[in-house]
Formats: sequence, structure tokens, C-alpha cells
Amino acid sequence: MYALNFYSKVVAEQLRTQRKTATIRLGDKAGKYKKGMIVQVLVGARFGPREKVFDAVIDKVEVKTLADLSPREIEHDNPEIRRTEDMALFLSQLYNREVTPDDTVTVIRFSQIVNPRGV
Repeated sequence: MYALNFYSKVVAEQLRTQRKTATIRLGDKAGKYKKGMIVQVLVGARFGPREKVFDAVIDKVEVKTLADLSPREIEHDNPEIRRTEDMALFLSQLYNREVTPDDTVTVIRFSQIVNPRGV
């Protein structure tokens, strides 16, 4: 099974409340994530224990440059950010290298899978 891993505990609450419904990853991840794929959404430190938040279905995978992201796409990843410049800074911190508007990113939109009551 594939997973979407998030390393910050702050993200767990955003995921649970559905304020975070996408992830923007550096590079072209279209070969790894496909529309319709079922993934586990996990939160926890890299190389450490992780908590499963929920199962999700991948709704859409788009590869584009950071400069081509819309404010709405950025907001779906991080509700506190809307500007490309702020997203570049955020990704630079996350990936521990400079990220520019010319860098390729993959926008992965996902939806939580909810089990009906009693099943």
C-alpha cells in the first residue's frame, strides 16, 4: 500500500478537520501517485513511528511549476499560505534546499475514505 507521509503534528489536525485536502511535493511524482489510487495518510517524524490519520483516494495529480500554482491550490495544501513566494519558502524549509518559482512540483489532491456506520 502507498502512503502520503506528513512530518508535522500540526498537519494532523488540518487533515482531520479537512482543512488540508492536497499536498504539494517537490519534483514530478506523477509516476508514483495516480488518480484513483488508495493511500494511507500518515503523520510522524521521518524514520520514526507514524500515526495513521485515515485512508484516502487520490482525486487528481498535476505536475506544474511552482509559479503556475493558483492561490487556491496552495491553500488546499497549507491553509495559512496563499502566495507562491510563501510556498517557495515553506518548501525550501521542508526540503532543506532553495526552492524557486521555476521548480517542478506535483499537486496531489485527495479525499478521505469514510466507512459507513456499522460496517
